[in-house]
Amino acid sequence: MSANFVRFGPILLLTLWAAACTSDSEKSPEHAPTPIGHTYVSTEVEGVPIPGDGPLTLTFVADRISAAAGCNTYSGAVVLDNHKLQVSTLAGTLMACSGDRDGADEWLTNLLNSSPGWQLDNTELTLHGTNSTVHLLDKKVAQPDKPLTGTTWIVTEIITPDARTRSQTIDEVKPTLTIAPDGAVSGSGGCNRLTGNATITGADVTFRVASTRMMCSPEVMEVETAVLEALDGKTTATIDADTLSLRNDKGDGLTLRAV
Repeated sequence: MSANFVRFGPILLLTLWAAACTSDSEKSPEHAPTPIGHTYVSTEVEGVPIPGDGPLTLTFVADRISAAAGCNTYSGAVVLDNHKLQVSTLAGTLMACSGDRDGADEWLTNLLNSSPGWQLDNTELTLHGTNSTVHLLDKKVAQPDKPLTGTTWIVTEIITPDARTRSQTIDEVKPTLTIAPDGAVSGSGGCNRLTGNATITGADVTFRVASTRMMCSPEVMEVETAVLEALDGKTTATIDADTLSLRNDKGDGLTLRAV
């Protein structure tokens, strides 16, 4: 009996040690929460501020990041290993930004290219860059979804089957869209006044829109034509915080921001 017990003892101890190691490994950080699948908006910047005050917006989808700090939008591959945010092959839109916002793109690319450390605490994300520490909040918390009706929306981007376009003309003429609770549509295409109605069924919005007939500069009329083509018939509406996306079956659409 005692001989058998002596041989069993080490096996028992080895089994207990292995179980303890397994328990410790289950607590490894490999499954810790990450920013993937969320959009964050800056609430505070320590150190070098964002030119034009931003805000900084970061969207994480799978292994991609999209970022903007008040001017152009950049996107590229992202790796979040070891709590370092590392980006590569960033590509951006080419809109010219005036005033203080002119330096926002350089601030943004400097931050992202510095491989900032990141820390996630529930809905709060903190980036520790070389010159700035940025505190961000989950966009769903910082900016709850605006209602589709009763909100005035300003066009910020025009969508075609082949491209998404932001321009200085769009920013200057500020095309608008408002859908009243009863479905009445009002707004501006950038030059002319828009009127009509919309039928809303879930995420589907079917527009019947007309405009006045005043002529403006060719650049403005080009924007207005694109707005009218997007608001032609059935569209699919998606709202993310203060951003509305509309896209019709022909691939034309708009990105709009709530006032």
